[in-house]
Amino acid sequence: MAAPRATGSGGRSGRPRWSSGLTVRGRCLLAGGIATGVSAVVLDERDLLRLALFVVALPLLSLLVAAVTRRVVRADRTVDPARVSVGAECTVDVRLSGGPLVGALRVADTVPDAAGPRPSAPPRFTVHRLPPRTGVLLRYPLRPVLRGDHRVGPLVARVTDPLGLAEFPRRYGGADRLLVLPATVDLHGLPSALGGGEGTPGAVVAHQGIGEPDVMVRPYRSGDEIRRVHWRATARHDELMVRLEERPWRGEITVLLDRRDGAHRGDGPSSSLEYGVSMAASIALHLVRAGEPVTVVTEDGAALAPRLGGSSGLPATGADELLDALATLRVSARTTLDGPLLAPSGDVVAIVGETSSDDVAALLERRPASGHAVVLDVASWDDGATARPADATAADLRRAGWHVTVARADTDPRTSWADLSSGRRLVPGAAR
Repeated sequence: MAAPRATGSGGRSGRPRWSSGLTVRGRCLLAGGIATGVSAVVLDERDLLRLALFVVALPLLSLLVAAVTRRVVRADRTVDPARVSVGAECTVDVRLSGGPLVGALRVADTVPDAAGPRPSAPPRFTVHRLPPRTGVLLRYPLRPVLRGDHRVGPLVARVTDPLGLAEFPRRYGGADRLLVLPATVDLHGLPSALGGGEGTPGAVVAHQGIGEPDVMVRPYRSGDEIRRVHWRATARHDELMVRLEERPWRGEITVLLDRRDGAHRGDGPSSSLEYGVSMAASIALHLVRAGEPVTVVTEDGAALAPRLGGSSGLPATGADELLDALATLRVSARTTLDGPLLAPSGDVVAIVGETSSDDVAALLERRPASGHAVVLDVASWDDGATARPADATAADLRRAGWHVTVARADTDPRTSWADLSSGRRLVPGAAR
């Protein structure tokens, strides 16, 4: 069966400023009919009067037809998937149904720019016929450019008559939710002093027999060296097990995200805050996949989600809750970094924006032991901005025993993490 006819038109989505009632053509025709009628009465021309009455009745009849047509149309929208990452594509389907159309139906879906309507496929359509049984399916793609809780809809339509003499705007349906998660990247490796580093939460000890030294083992994974296979543990568990290097037990890892408004520069997706959110999400997911227990907190110490991880593998429910919280994260009006202690029995990875010497002192009070930090050079996100040099903050933290890397606007998050893992100083201007 042939698909119902629907054609797209150019332009961006939004709230159209459509008038209701007669169009310019309809009003001109009505005025012309009235003027003709007056002239017919003055000249006592009955034939001309009949023509005038027809001309006056035509736009009024068109007005009635358009008003009736707009009441029989229904719209149902589906966003699939309704939860996507920045830069990923989703599809919006709008099903129009109802009675047959007498005139054209021009529709536009209301989509915020942050949700990413593309110029090549804007959500505007003109429907020329509406089959009573199947209706019309309108489909368009979205590629969101900014994380957040976006609303798609309502559908705004303009119903016209066949002659284009009358038009009526109407909104169909409500708004559907599109949750856009922060973009994440796959990271590799762990800083030598951070967490367990071998895919287990701390030092999981397996006793292999009386009198035998304790060793740490885990199931074999693709890429493990054969020489690390522990054959006695393999026989006991009936699956390949590999030996881990012994290391002291470490508590959970706290990822601190500095979301203070005054600590960041740039606007929209090209801001230092969005870089920090993406970095925090990527680090948290990477640590959880490595088997480390992780908690993500904001600068005031509030946890964004319950603790994640604790065993090898990624728990989907906990990760989803964290990503949802980061998707709707907003800036804070706080001006300092003071707050409760950070990970007193574990490790910390701090992602901070612009920090003064007092901010550094407050952070060190909350974390007396050493830690890891990604310092954002926020000035690189806004050339005209003035900010305390990120290198000065990095130097203060290094003197306190922290492992620090400086990230700039053109620094790939993978490069920042690799630098933090290797202990090397990041080369300014590293390409994304």
